[in-house]
Amino acid sequence: MEFKESYFITSDGARIFYRYRLAADVACENPGAGEVNFGKDDKFDGSNLSAGVANETSNSTSEQTGGADKNAEPGFGGEGKFEEQNLPNGGENSDSNLNETGKCAASNLSETPSENAEQNLKFKAAPNAKAVAIFHRGHEHSGRTTHVADGLADESLSYFAWDQRGHGRSEGERGDAPSIGRLIADVDEFVAHIEQRFGFETQNLAVIAQSVGAVLVSAWLHDYAPRVRCAVLASPAFSVKLYVPFARAGLKAIYNARGNFFVNSYVKAHYLTHDKQRQASYDADSLITRAISVRILLGLYEAAQRVVSDAAAITTPTLLLISGDDWVVEHAPQHEFYNALGARVKRREVLEGFYHDTLGESERERAFEIVREFVGERFRAPFSEVDCTHADEYGFSREEADRLATPLPRFSPKNLRFKFQRIFMQAVSPWVGGLKIGENTGYDSGSTLDYVYRNEPQGANKFFKFIDKFYLNAIGWRGIRERKRNIKLAIDQAVAKLQERGESLRLLDIASGHGRYILDAAQGHKFERITLRDYSDINVKAGSEMIKERGLQDVASFTQANAFEAASYEGLQDAYTLGVVSGLFELFPGNSVVRTALQGFASSVKSGGYLIYTNQPWHPQLEMIARALSSHRQGAAWIMRRRFLRCLKSLVAQCVRPSYQEKAQTAPTRRLACMRPANPRS
Repeated sequence: MEFKESYFITSDGARIFYRYRLAADVACENPGAGEVNFGKDDKFDGSNLSAGVANETSNSTSEQTGGADKNAEPGFGGEGKFEEQNLPNGGENSDSNLNETGKCAASNLSETPSENAEQNLKFKAAPNAKAVAIFHRGHEHSGRTTHVADGLADESLSYFAWDQRGHGRSEGERGDAPSIGRLIADVDEFVAHIEQRFGFETQNLAVIAQSVGAVLVSAWLHDYAPRVRCAVLASPAFSVKLYVPFARAGLKAIYNARGNFFVNSYVKAHYLTHDKQRQASYDADSLITRAISVRILLGLYEAAQRVVSDAAAITTPTLLLISGDDWVVEHAPQHEFYNALGARVKRREVLEGFYHDTLGESERERAFEIVREFVGERFRAPFSEVDCTHADEYGFSREEADRLATPLPRFSPKNLRFKFQRIFMQAVSPWVGGLKIGENTGYDSGSTLDYVYRNEPQGANKFFKFIDKFYLNAIGWRGIRERKRNIKLAIDQAVAKLQERGESLRLLDIASGHGRYILDAAQGHKFERITLRDYSDINVKAGSEMIKERGLQDVASFTQANAFEAASYEGLQDAYTLGVVSGLFELFPGNSVVRTALQGFASSVKSGGYLIYTNQPWHPQLEMIARALSSHRQGAAWIMRRRFLRCLKSLVAQCVRPSYQEKAQTAPTRRLACMRPANPRS
C-alpha cells in the first residue's frame, strides 16, 4: 500500500508536508472531492526554495537539529531489501519527490486544483481505529521513515509521517525554525490535524520518533501532556557528541554576538548505519538538509536538558531504544531520562552493535521486533493514565517543594550566594522601580506582574535603571510576558468559536491582579460583560482605575473576591461564556484550594463556554526564587509549587461539572496547553 501525500497549515500559517497510509477501517467521508496522490506534474512547487547552502560552516555542528525532509527514501523491509511496492506511481522515483530536472520539489505550495482536492477530503476512522505518527531523525524527512510501516508489519494500523518545518518539503528556511518551542507546537498541531481530519482519537495514537525527532516528541509529552497510547523513542539526541572542544560554548557566544547563522553537519552516512543501501540513499538524497541553524541547535540542547531533568513529569508509556555503538549522541542522558521517567509502563533496550539510525540499521528487524511487541501490548491493553491528582501529597513535585523549603547549610557557597543576592536587592530597592514594588508587595503580587507586563525600566539614575532593565529581562519575567501573549491567542481562539455559534461574549477572570493582561487580551472584541476579581484591595483599586482610564465602565467591573472560597462563586452559575485564570495555581502548595477554585470557576461558565487556565510546568529559576525573593504573604519565601500539565489536566477533569466529566477527560487540548473547553461537547 502506497503512502499518499498532503499538508496541513499551522497556527502561524506555515505549511507542513506529510505522508499517510490509511488502514481499511478509515473511510473517506466525501469521496466526491476527488482524492489525489501528488506526484509528477502535481507536485508541490519548490521553485522558491534555496539550495540549502549554509552561510556559515563548522565541523562542530550536530545532528540534533531536526528532521530535514529530504528526498524520500524507497521503503526497505525488515531485511533491508528494497521494496518497490512502497513507491507510488509504479516506483518511478516518485517517492524521492524530484522533478524532471532533479530539483527539490518543496515548500511554497501553490494552490493547484489537485492540492485543493486533497485538502477537501475528510476521513472518518472507525471508533477503535489505531494509528502511528512517525517523526524522523535529524537532517532527514518523511520519505526516509515510511519503511517503519513495513517494519511494524501491521496493516490494521494507519501511518502518518511528517517533514519537520524547514526540512524536506515543508515550509521554512532549510534547517531553521522560529524557535524550538514552535517546533514542539508543530508536533502538537500535527497530532491535532490527524485527529481532526482523519477521525483518530488521540488515545488511539502511538508515536515513534528518532534522534532529534525523539527530543521534540519527548518535549511535547512533557509540555502538552497528550493522551497518546504510547511513545517509542529511538536514540534520542539529548546530547550530541561534539568532538571540537568547547564547541557549544563557542557557538552560543557567536550567536549572542551576531545572531543566527548556520553550521554544516559532521555526520556522514557511514556513522549512521551499517546498511550500505541506506548509506547510498542518504548521500544521494537531495532533500537531506545538511546545514542547521545555530538557533535550533542551541534550542535543542536546552530542550533536551529540560526534558531529561524533568522526565518525572512524563507519564506516557514509553519504549526507549538505545543504539549501543552510537557515534552521534551520548548514552548517559538517555539512561538518566529513562530512570527518571514518571511512566508506570516503560521499557529500555540497548541494541549492541547498532549505529545512530536505530530503525534504519542493517539488522533493524531486531529493533522492530521489540517495537511491535511494545506497541501491540499497549494497543491491546485498555487505555489508562497515571493518577496525578495527589501530586501535592507525594511524588517528585512535592519532594521538590520540600527541598526548596529546606534551609541550606549556613556557610555553603550556594547559601552565601543567595544571601548576598537578597541583601543586594533589598539595599538597592528604594532606587530601582521593579525591586521597590517587589519588596513592598511581594514578587508574586499583582503589582509586580503589572510592572513586568509594562516592561518599562525605572530607576533613580542610569545605573539603577540599568539594574531594573536587567531585572525585567530575567528569564522568568520574559516567560510571564510570553504567557500574556499566549492568553491573548487563547482568548482570540475561544471568541472566534463562540461567535461562530452566535454566543454572547461574557468574560470572568477570578484572579486578575491589576487586570492589565486580561483587558489587553480582550481589546478588539465586543464583550457584553467583563468581570475582574481579586482578593487584594490594592489590585481591585488599581484595576478599577485602569477600567476608567480605558473607558470600559459600561462593560467591565472589578470585584474583591477570594478565588479559593467556594461562597465567592454564589450567584455566578452559568453567567459567563469565557473564564480565565492565570498565574494563580503555582502560588499555593495544596490541591484542595485549587479544586475549590476550579469547581467555582467551571460552574460560572455556561455549557458551551471555555475555560482558559495556565500552569507552571517548568521554571529554570525555581531555587533562586525560593531563596532570594519574598512573596505577598507577609514577606515569606516565594516557594513556587510546580503543577505539571498532566496534574492540572487531571484536576480540571475532576472538577468540571459531573455530567461533563467523562467527556472532559477525553476532550482534546490543542494549540495552547492552557485552553480547555468548559463543556467538552462544544
